Amino acid sequence: MDDASLVRELSERIVTYLLADPRDLPVRRDATPEEVDAALRPVGLAMASGAPPVPPDALLAAVDAVVRHSVHTRHPRFFNQNFAGADVVAVLGDALGAALNTTNATFEAAPVFTLMEEAVLRRLAAIAGFSETTLAPGLFCPGGSTAALYALQLARHRYDPDIARRGSREDFAIFVSDQGHYAAEKSAALLGLGTEAVIKVATDDLGALRPESLRDALSATERSPLAVIATAGTTVTAAFDPLEPIAEICAARDLWLHVDGCYGGSALFSPRERHRLAGVERAHSFAWNLHKMMGMTQQCSVLLLRDPDQLGPCFSARANYLFQPDKPYAELDTGDRTFQCARRNDVLKLWLTWKARGDAGFAARVERAVDLAAHARDHIARHDAFAPVVAGDFTNVCFIWVPPPLRPFDGSEAARARIHDVTAQLKGALQRSGVAMLSHMPVAGLNAFRLLVMNPDVTEADIETTLGTIDGLGRDLVAGG
Repeated sequence: MDDASLVRELSERIVTYLLADPRDLPVRRDATPEEVDAALRPVGLAMASGAPPVPPDALLAAVDAVVRHSVHTRHPRFFNQNFAGADVVAVLGDALGAALNTTNATFEAAPVFTLMEEAVLRRLAAIAGFSETTLAPGLFCPGGSTAALYALQLARHRYDPDIARRGSREDFAIFVSDQGHYAAEKSAALLGLGTEAVIKVATDDLGALRPESLRDALSATERSPLAVIATAGTTVTAAFDPLEPIAEICAARDLWLHVDGCYGGSALFSPRERHRLAGVERAHSFAWNLHKMMGMTQQCSVLLLRDPDQLGPCFSARANYLFQPDKPYAELDTGDRTFQCARRNDVLKLWLTWKARGDAGFAARVERAVDLAAHARDHIARHDAFAPVVAGDFTNVCFIWVPPPLRPFDGSEAARARIHDVTAQLKGALQRSGVAMLSHMPVAGLNAFRLLVMNPDVTEADIETTLGTIDGLGRDLVAGG
């Protein structure tokens, strides 16, 4: 088989997978590491030294095994992460970007994608309410954690414009809710601030930061306050910090406000749901992951900035072998305004999908997810087999399955201890069944299930099937002792 035939065979398998009904496969095929290794044994999972090329037929069989043993995030009953199966247009856009295999550092290497990035960034910034700027209002970056890292370095540079040359000599403090993403600690460690620089601020029953607690934390610290990270859509409960009062506090103290909207930022696409981020336009920086709610392939993350003029002074290394000022259209190069040099093309898939679905399609995707999560909450409320853990009203549904002897759930320590153990067992049983996949984690002191709705192909029946399966598996566990 020549290369052209191999490419056609591989392409056919990918397209067949994308167009097949995902319900024809289990969400996840339960297999041990040894079983996965055995499935790939015909070609060898290990990369042996001096190994000859694998015959094409064996290679295609290995691809089939990869598909068979992978988690199928396209399945409508994959509720496990803050992302789901990618839009098929995004998958193909990503493939085309990979085939073109350029870097988005310079205009001469990526003329189309340089202009495309600027156009998309400007539209996203406008949706967020940011004012028009001369430079593109931000950049694409490898995920929300990197966006937080960049934002905090920009905050330090704003505080001390000479910091890039001589380094930091001050004990800064970064404030984030106790439900905020761990990127705050990771960034503080990498920036040399130390994780002790991160001060956790108390939240309400839904997991949203309390502005009065932020004021107290700012007054109590002996460090120099540098930045506040507000969260628009926490990982566990999808809580939205109140951005307007937080912005007021930051403005009064001249603090950098970074909004982590990696998850919930996509509510801005919906006229019905965008109220959740009221005040985001007052942020200095805003992280937004389009690979979460909007169905882009991973990764597709942007960092939007109120003042993008800061990027060059903060990150520029003036590498004259790459960013020559006298070449045509040098002013369009973006590589000297970010920490990265080589940078993959993450914009094409978003641009193509947005053009294919339109604003209305993006809004419908968000609203569909919120409505389906509300259906799940209603179903849980009607059945004594379940109990909600956090009310919530976005896309995350946090709940417990209550064993029959403990119904109705009374919140006692004995009941909580029993539910803690049963939840972990149920998670494993559900995963082995292949019917659905969802995670469990500590929520409000309970080991609870978290069901996330991301995929527009989810139906009410998928949610009811998942909850019914959990109830049935739970009864089997209890009956089996």
